[in-house]
This record gives sequence, structure tokens and C-alpha cells, in this order.
Amino acid sequence: MPELPEVEVVRRGLAEHVVGRSVVAVEVRNARSVRRHLAGPVDFVDRLTRRRVDAARRRGKYLWLALDDGSAVLGHLGMSGQLLVQPATAPDETHLRVRLVLDSGVQLRFVDQRMFGGLSMSEDGAALPSEIAHIAPDPFDPTFGDDLFATRIRRRRTGLKRALLDQRLISGVGNIYADEGLWLARLHYARPTETLTRVEVARVLGGVRAVMSSALSQGGTSFDALYVDINGRSGYFDRSLQVYGRDGQPCRRCRTPIRRDPFMNRSSYTCPRCQPRPRRARW
Repeated sequence: MPELPEVEVVRRGLAEHVVGRSVVAVEVRNARSVRRHLAGPVDFVDRLTRRRVDAARRRGKYLWLALDDGSAVLGHLGMSGQLLVQPATAPDETHLRVRLVLDSGVQLRFVDQRMFGGLSMSEDGAALPSEIAHIAPDPFDPTFGDDLFATRIRRRRTGLKRALLDQRLISGVGNIYADEGLWLARLHYARPTETLTRVEVARVLGGVRAVMSSALSQGGTSFDALYVDINGRSGYFDRSLQVYGRDGQPCRRCRTPIRRDPFMNRSSYTCPRCQPRPRRARW
């Protein structure tokens, strides 16, 4: 699933190519892609048509386009969603689900092979859609408080990585960047959060910010053709991964083979030497 850097890459593309344009026509080709808009596809089309896009915003892994009437188009890419800016002459993608025709003549297309993503209208959601108000700010958000995060995570009774994946505590961090950030911080994913010091929490935040900043500079991480920016280009950060997906390969810091463990129906990758397993692990 795309994480913060991949979604931010898309947001920046939308800010460049879509903001300031008006929607002259909307086509919903598959109702499942607007299933979160409970009023249905026809209402979705009516609310969006003739609206001007004033801003492209993000919280965690959610994107939204703020509109000139105070509403917003809220989107989540799910496992395979793509928002592509295409000329009108470009052939339709195989998994094209929603098409927005802009007054510039280009089209914003929502393409989704696996159908876990979707779009919806959020009334009065231009500043922050109420549907995602429960999601915490991400570590790059100016409203994110490091001290508050340290206090909250140290009050938890859970494992460190599980806390990093809790979008109510910190948003935008997924499996890849949690593993990479923890490697940078030299902490194991099963470290009990109540045993962390504030210095260690600061190391975790520093590691997460560093790895996601690097990923942003390289267009995000692309493991297959589904992870692309609005122009269909893949990111290159997968070539810089230190532990994720490298089980059995030598740690780039100490040469110890990377270990893979099952974790929440996924995998966690660590260096056994740089990130020793705690005696009392929490999963």
C-alpha cells in the first residue's frame, strides 16, 4: 500500500497540474470507486461538476482536493489506486474508474485495479474532511508535536512498530518506512513502548523522517507498475532500502544477514545485531 511519500508525490503533482482548474464533466465508470459517497454516483457527479479546485491537501495516506464551495473530493489510493493527469487523446486505462474533465482540456483519472481505493465528496471538508479528522497528523505536519507523541507512545502497552502503524497516533507511516526508520534508530520493532526513553522516541522520529524525506526525493518506493506519480512515473527509493525486503542479505552497516519475521499478516525486517530483540517483546 502506498505510504506517506508516495501519496505526497501524488499530492504535489495535483497541486501543480490540477489546482486552479475547474471540473467541467465527471464520469463514474464503476460505482464501487465512489462507494464511500453514500448519496451515490449521480450525487457525486452533480456535486463535483462546475467546481473549481482551490488546493491539494493530504493527511497521512489520504488526499483531498479542496473546492471553491468549501467542500472537498476525498480520496484514498488503497492498494493499487492511481490518480493520473492525462491528455484527452490518451487511451483509457484498463482499470479506469472515474474521469474528471478539467477546463484546461486535460483529464484527471482515477485508476484502480484492485478496487480497495475510492473517492467521495466531503461537505465542508476543504480545510480538513470530518471523515478523517480522527487521523493523527504525520511527522511532517506543522501541527505534529514531538513531545506529545513521546508522551502518548510511552503510555501505550504495545510493540513499537504496532504503535508506529496506528494512524490515530501518527499517520502516514506504513510497513516499509516503519522498518526502515527503526533500522536507522537501531531499535527492534517488538520493543515495548512503555520502556522507551524520550531520547529513543526522538531517534525513532528522526529515523522515520529521514527515510521518508529520502523517499520523497526519489519519487517514493515502487515495487510494481501500480505505484506511480500523476504522470505514470515510478519511484526509485526501493533501490535504497536498507532492510525491507532484504532477508538473508547482509546489513549495510554491520554485514549481519537481515532477518524476516511474520508480523500482523505482513513481514518485519531487522538486523539482529543492530536491532537486538528485547527480552520482553510486545507484538
